[in-house]
Amino acid sequence: MIILAYVLSGFSLLMCLLFLVTPRVQLGFLAWFPLITGALSPLWAVLGVIGAVIGWFYQAIWAIPIGLIGAGIMIFYIWRCTQEHQGFEKAFSHDWSTLIHPEQAKRMLQKRWRLFLKLKTSPKPSFEQDITFWTVPDSGRQLLCDVWQPSDGNVSGLALVYLHGGSWAAFDKDFGTRPFFHHLTAQGHTVIDVAYRLIPEVDIYGMIGDVKRAVAWIKANADRYGVNPEKIVLGGGSSGAHIAMLAGYTPEHPKLNPEDLKEADLSVCGIVSFYGPTDLVIGYKRYDLKRQPPVPIGTKVDPKEAFQLLGRLDILLGGHPDEKPEMYKLASPVTHVHPGSPPTLLMQGGKDFLVPLVGTQELYTKLIESGVPAINVVLPWTEHVFDLLLPQISPPAQSALYDVDRFLAMLLNKD
Repeated sequence: MIILAYVLSGFSLLMCLLFLVTPRVQLGFLAWFPLITGALSPLWAVLGVIGAVIGWFYQAIWAIPIGLIGAGIMIFYIWRCTQEHQGFEKAFSHDWSTLIHPEQAKRMLQKRWRLFLKLKTSPKPSFEQDITFWTVPDSGRQLLCDVWQPSDGNVSGLALVYLHGGSWAAFDKDFGTRPFFHHLTAQGHTVIDVAYRLIPEVDIYGMIGDVKRAVAWIKANADRYGVNPEKIVLGGGSSGAHIAMLAGYTPEHPKLNPEDLKEADLSVCGIVSFYGPTDLVIGYKRYDLKRQPPVPIGTKVDPKEAFQLLGRLDILLGGHPDEKPEMYKLASPVTHVHPGSPPTLLMQGGKDFLVPLVGTQELYTKLIESGVPAINVVLPWTEHVFDLLLPQISPPAQSALYDVDRFLAMLLNKD
């Protein structure tokens, strides 16, 4: 039992030390290990307490302080991640919560964190898979999306067009997001989970075109799904959030709108960004550690080889920032902020090792200066993709859900 006390206490403290580690992309798979620390922080806290208690009873003297320190740090982390903030008051008004319909408020998370949270999944959502939202003229390839809705037909009228992450090169729709979508449909919202084309099949123009076609598609099919075409929200994680912001801020941009959508209404009423890159010149320094051989646009890549392309901004934008400065400016959401930009919810971990916080703060500042309602939530000591890891117990994931609930409810009731 003495050995067990030291093992449990030591492991709890070891997990705490990962908070102090700033992983780098060069570490490969090992860089992702600290991501589980925040999600499993309640477990590490419990292990520390158990180790300390066993140490007390069996006189494992050093196991007691080690376990208590480990548990204490984790409890402090949980407390910090679940603190209330003034973002909604600053973005909307001091009485913002009174603007949310009482019935809608009942469906939202009532606390920022709850151990073993059972995300609301009743009524069981309707799930339509692989719906074609556009067909590529030259190849005949069908671009697909999934539509999530409450099966009882009690829809709120708001639709979230969601774009997955993967550094513009990997993954697909329906990747780790089902708990999130179940939670949103339980509130009556509709979710359009989009499989947009990736590099090197397309560059930034093709990618942003796919997203805007998805927006145009759901607006054209609004009656079919009970969606209010004025209540379309764009959202996503990481590179998906970047594309969501870029599309949301440029509904009428001549260079970023496909020819077939010149007359379409591509405006959205809000944007939800989970750790999305906002300034790609800053992002290049973090993603592309050295120049790589060019990969021609249109090249077919086996899905197993997609990870070799992660972070390849030179493919997405056609070169290095010194070679294509105008492309990097065009593809950076911060470039396109203007007074008419849609309200934006930004969420990011304070230790995000992929997306620089300075770029997110730059975007937030520009939104505020432009008079756009914006909320910037920085979760302390938290890493990338925190929202996808064990949301049933994760303090940062649940805290983010709490904010998303209220942000969407505000958009739903906003004129």
